[in-house]
Amino acid sequence: MSIHTFTSESVSEGHPDKVSDYIADSILDAHLALDPASRVACEVLCKSGDVVLAGEITSKGTVNYEAVTRQAIREIGYTDKSEAFNADGVKVTLLISKQSGDIAMGVDTGGAGDQGLMFGYATDETPELMPLPVQLAHKLARRLAEYRKSGKESWLRPDSKTQVSVEYDGNTPKRVTTVLVSTQHAADASQQQIRDFIANRVCPEVLGDWFGKHVEVLVNPTGQFIAGGPSADCGVTGRKIIVDTYGGMGRHGGGAFSGKDPSKVDRSGAYFGRYVARQVVKRGFAKRAEVQVAYAIGRAEPVSVRVDTFGTGDARKAEEFAKTFDFRPAAMIEKLQLRRPIYKTTTNYGHFGKTGLSWEE
Repeated sequence: MSIHTFTSESVSEGHPDKVSDYIADSILDAHLALDPASRVACEVLCKSGDVVLAGEITSKGTVNYEAVTRQAIREIGYTDKSEAFNADGVKVTLLISKQSGDIAMGVDTGGAGDQGLMFGYATDETPELMPLPVQLAHKLARRLAEYRKSGKESWLRPDSKTQVSVEYDGNTPKRVTTVLVSTQHAADASQQQIRDFIANRVCPEVLGDWFGKHVEVLVNPTGQFIAGGPSADCGVTGRKIIVDTYGGMGRHGGGAFSGKDPSKVDRSGAYFGRYVARQVVKRGFAKRAEVQVAYAIGRAEPVSVRVDTFGTGDARKAEEFAKTFDFRPAAMIEKLQLRRPIYKTTTNYGHFGKTGLSWEE
């Protein structure tokens, strides 16, 4: 069995790309709440005091995009009017048209909204059936947000990134080797104060038995992180696809999730692939499973369905089992109840491995 180290990262809801994702999913939810059949493909760019909304939306519901955008930014925590990017001060630019009729006529008959390939993945190395590195990275990022929003650590700011390295013996995680946390902070917070908080409180709380003196803890390696969020950097939807999925453990078809309604198989196909991969592992066909599904635009039946068990089980039986599921877009949407306004709950800290999501049940 080979000894190797695998690293995954997460980002907070205040990271500029995640701000864009959250606004896009907020707009999607607002439309689905009014019209469950809405077709939404919303892209967002955030930089300094500007937010640009672009894409194609066809819906019977009328949404106040500016109000939804400001509320999403407020929920994340960017309310400081001294910063260029704040909920009340941003300028919102709309570049939105309706869905192309050429695409719509294929989707209207139950076909896929685009061609493409999606992957679902599951592993028995954690109770959530997720890879350990990305699951721990998500928990660290989420805990920072919880402390910030509680007001217990008033120097914390919304933007942060986490990274966890895990040593494996074959497919089995043995120990955490390195934790990296970069968190935005108030100007008057000292590096020592920040390090003590991360190394002595957050890491032990989140990592539990995985934490110990053997773990190298890196905190704000440049020495400070005062300028952050969209005030300092540009954010765009769909740039955190590895954070959103399995942290690099398993392949990715390249399609992003946020801002897309479930007729887009980039999203529904990946969610259903995860659902099926979980069933493969839970039913004992394999310890690790990756499901690939591919589509042609306008066609309901997938072009192909494949299962890889990485030598941890019976690949033939696993694939036969996976093919008993209905991968047609309309069937996936119905099975997972994807026409509901649930997508703001998926945006941050991974689209998988969280409770309350139908593809995780």
